[in-house]
Amino acid sequence: MRFLMTVNGGGRPADQQLYAEMGRLIEELTRAGVLLATGGLDRGTHVVASDGNITLTDGPFTESKEVIVSFALLEVRSKDEALELARRFWKVVGDGEGDIRQVFGPDGGLGGIRVSSPRRQQSPGD
Repeated sequence: MRFLMTVNGGGRPADQQLYAEMGRLIEELTRAGVLLATGGLDRGTHVVASDGNITLTDGPFTESKEVIVSFALLEVRSKDEALELARRFWKVVGDGEGDIRQVFGPDGGLGGIRVSSPRRQQSPGD
């Protein structure tokens, strides 16, 4: 199962201690095959489609706490495992807000379709 964990802006500014602690957590989760991708996000452009009209609005946006500033894509065995990893992440980050949502699709599982993932593949002879 795949989950996307997002972090909203407005939290504490990152310092060297946060970078070091987060680096250790990211390294551990990557080695375990649980963390598939992570990164920060730019302010971006907000898109609204209504009655055939497309409106594009560039940031900054009025409420920085509503803007997603980073993400982590996780591959886990259950929602409970994803929530436990989120708890560990927020213990490092401290105060803030974000979401965790299951990702559906060929790699995340939907309608019996499943693409093998690197975490579950075995080498010949295993």
